[in-house]
Amino acid sequence: MSETMVSNLEQSSAALAKSDVLDQLLKPEVQEALTQLVDQLPKLSEMMALMTKTYELAQKVASDRVLIQDTVGGIQEVVKPLTEKVKGYASAAIEANDRAEQSDNVIGLFGMIKLLKDPELQKMLRFGQAYLDILGERKKQD
Repeated sequence: MSETMVSNLEQSSAALAKSDVLDQLLKPEVQEALTQLVDQLPKLSEMMALMTKTYELAQKVASDRVLIQDTVGGIQEVVKPLTEKVKGYASAAIEANDRAEQSDNVIGLFGMIKLLKDPELQKMLRFGQAYLDILGERKKQD
């Protein structure tokens, strides 16, 4: 195509686009929406300023290596004791399971009465009772 034809096509498409935009702007619902948008511009400007400040802060925090290392170190300090406790409980459960599988002892009535005096069992029973009491209270509240 020649340059004049391309130029004419561009001009005609621009004219069509302008007429489409004008047609859209003449619609009452578009005018109402624009009026509402203009009324909200101060709030939108305020929100954009706040979002910009938040974005800048997030960028600074994300690029601050010292802060990231301190945060990771703090999280590790909190998680490490919990991890050790979980590992301890898991190893105790595995060891208890191994002992229970190797044992052929029958626990009778007197054995159960003797077990009831065990401080760890008493602690677990008190916890279970308190837990059930709390669930009952919550169920009554609902």
